[in-house]
Amino acid sequence: MKEPGLDDRHRNQDGRIQQKRSDTQNQNLPNPVPGFKPTDTLKTIREKTGATSERAIRDAVNKKK
Repeated sequence: MKEPGLDDRHRNQDGRIQQKRSDTQNQNLPNPVPGFKPTDTLKTIREKTGATSERAIRDAVNKKK
């Protein structure tokens, strides 16, 4: 069995860190993304910003400011 990652995050079969589900609401994230409603889902936020990871989404939002 593979050793867990340093941060104990869940990983896919190929070892990549699994992303949050697309139906997760902004209000349920550890740090909600500014500029989006609390009820916006990650799917809509990803579509509007063109980014997939939470870090890339935050970077895209910060660049727009």
